[in-house]
Amino acid sequence: MLLRLVLTWLGPHRPALALLVLLQLVQSLASLTLPALNAGVIDEGVLRGDTGRVLSGGGLMLAVTLLQAAAAAAATYTGARIALGIARDLRSEAFRRVQDFSARETARFGTASLITRTTNDVQQIQTFTVLVLTMLVAAPLLCVGGLVMALRQDVPLFLVLLLFVPVMTGSVGAVVLRMRPLFRGMQRRLDRVNRLLREQITGIRVVRAFVRDRHEQRRFGAANGELLDVGLRAGRLQAVMYPVVLVVWQATTIGLVWTGAHRLDSGALQPGALVAFLGYLLQIGMSVMMVTFLFLHMPRAEVSAERVRELLDTTPSVTPPAAPLPPAGDPGRLDLDGVGFRYPGAEEPVLTDITLSARPGRTTAIVGSTGSGKSTLLGLVPRLHDTTGGRVTVGGTDVRDLDPTLLARTVGLVPQAPYLFSGTVASNLRCGRPDATDEELWHALGVAQAADFVRALPDGLDAPVSQGGTNLSGGQRQRLAIARVLVARPRIYLFDDSFSALDNTTDARLRAALADETADATVVIVAQRVSTVRDADRIVVLDRGRVVGAGSHAELLADNPTYQEIVRSQLTDAPHEEAAA
Repeated sequence: MLLRLVLTWLGPHRPALALLVLLQLVQSLASLTLPALNAGVIDEGVLRGDTGRVLSGGGLMLAVTLLQAAAAAAATYTGARIALGIARDLRSEAFRRVQDFSARETARFGTASLITRTTNDVQQIQTFTVLVLTMLVAAPLLCVGGLVMALRQDVPLFLVLLLFVPVMTGSVGAVVLRMRPLFRGMQRRLDRVNRLLREQITGIRVVRAFVRDRHEQRRFGAANGELLDVGLRAGRLQAVMYPVVLVVWQATTIGLVWTGAHRLDSGALQPGALVAFLGYLLQIGMSVMMVTFLFLHMPRAEVSAERVRELLDTTPSVTPPAAPLPPAGDPGRLDLDGVGFRYPGAEEPVLTDITLSARPGRTTAIVGSTGSGKSTLLGLVPRLHDTTGGRVTVGGTDVRDLDPTLLARTVGLVPQAPYLFSGTVASNLRCGRPDATDEELWHALGVAQAADFVRALPDGLDAPVSQGGTNLSGGQRQRLAIARVLVARPRIYLFDDSFSALDNTTDARLRAALADETADATVVIVAQRVSTVRDADRIVVLDRGRVVGAGSHAELLADNPTYQEIVRSQLTDAPHEEAAA
């Protein structure tokens, strides 16, 4: 999985990869030449007292060494650039894929896991890719080339050296096999640590309000401790690997020196050949150490590659149409025909056989108890989910057949929990229409009853907004979210309980201003407060995912028990008596 993933993304970097192979080939050949040159200097220069041979051989060795160093530096630089490019492309593709996910896929992976896969897991693949590319040719060529050159020097010593490679390979392989499941567990525990950290940072007010600081510290401490335990177990295995390599290496060196000493004594071997043999042992040992270092990172990188591959291979449940269609009629027409929706694995559907229509110039309100499916119903229009039964049409065309860009421009949704991006007030308002002028922004703020507090900010439209809008109050965030949709000027406005954080006076002023601003548009409002929807042209009552009533406020108050119950729960005694009458 790991190598397949890396090779898949190597395509754009083939010219750089060819240069890398060439540089490593030069580096390896230069390294293999040095012990033979050294043997010649010893046998033909030092032992014979030929100073000229020593100087000429030494100069040649210096030149080869400089060539090796230059090739190694260039190869490392090229390999790092390729690995960074692959990591960049992987992160971009992962981000693009997450952007295409519906709420279903996002919930399946979880926010913390998506962040870990896009950052830490890609980083692990990048680190491994750097190691592979910098050792792509060098390690195997040094090992095989060292064995061949050693064989040319002396056959009996080569047989001693030949025992080194299989023993080393078996020792390293046994450790690597045990490390793989540990690294898989480490990444899962890292997901949990990220999830808890995110929960505690975003929910810090709730934690402090209920004095749960120590409880959250214990939760995070337990998750952090589990990550530490797995990391220590993997670290112990990593710590064992290097001593094993060194012990085998030193034992082989002792065997070579002992055998070589006997052959020197018998005159079957020259001193320079023994020195060259020890040099080739060093090169073979270094190549094995390089591969060992590679194996240390491979298990974790393999787990990360599986997690990233799982993310990239996930097909979004909400996909754009192969042949997008334009709206067949007025884009402001919204119809739901026998719509049903069931979450994956749920025993009961959230929505069942919902049929309703909304037209331009009219306001349709949806009310119901908590959990009746109001927000889910609204989310089907901009395709946050796709229906599991029936169809939703905009302008007479099924939303599943509309161009997603056109659908986004046609439908404007103010979600129940408004989210603002880090930046400024102006940058948030221009999300839906980047070319909007300052005058248009101030007009939208005025309609949303947000102009006064924005003017009071030190920099006005350029006032900074923190991630999520946490430097603003709940009501201010809601009004900015409403203004953001107004700037985009969609044909269909969806307000998902978007007035819940406003006081009654601001709510009334905002609804009055909205009525003028959206006079030619289709407006659908989900609300908990009856006062917010009582003036709507049509009110639809939901109960357990079904429509149990539809009509005006007066009509529903007269003959709909569910609506009457909602009204009773919100009215004071005097209006209650009036309603009962």
